[in-house]
Amino acid sequence: MIQKFEVEGFDAFVEKVDSFKDSDNPIYVLFSGSKDSRGKSWCPDCVVAEPVVKGALEKAPEDAVFVYVGVGSRDFWKDKNCVFRTDARTKLKCVPTLMKYGGPQRLEEEQCANVDLVHMLFEDA
Repeated sequence: MIQKFEVEGFDAFVEKVDSFKDSDNPIYVLFSGSKDSRGKSWCPDCVVAEPVVKGALEKAPEDAVFVYVGVGSRDFWKDKNCVFRTDARTKLKCVPTLMKYGGPQRLEEEQCANVDLVHMLFEDA
């Protein structure tokens, strides 16, 4: 059964993925603009992509780990020195970004709302 987690911020993201580093479980990460008190992201593309990605999880391997990561406020994200942009583990250019952690596979922006591309990423375990 796929394990699903939601975390907020870079440190929580690193802590969560590091907790699986000794397993062989494939880890998929969706980076998204953080949500407000009503549960809505400031990022319109993220709002569109989230249900597509979560709905496509049935194509992911049974032992997969899925981590939804809120990258912070719009102002925090837009800073060129934002840790999500600069850290070698993420090197994000945009949100939403869906990646297979530790590998080159990633989808960005409107690609994350394309169910066929999301299925391909999940099936390429």
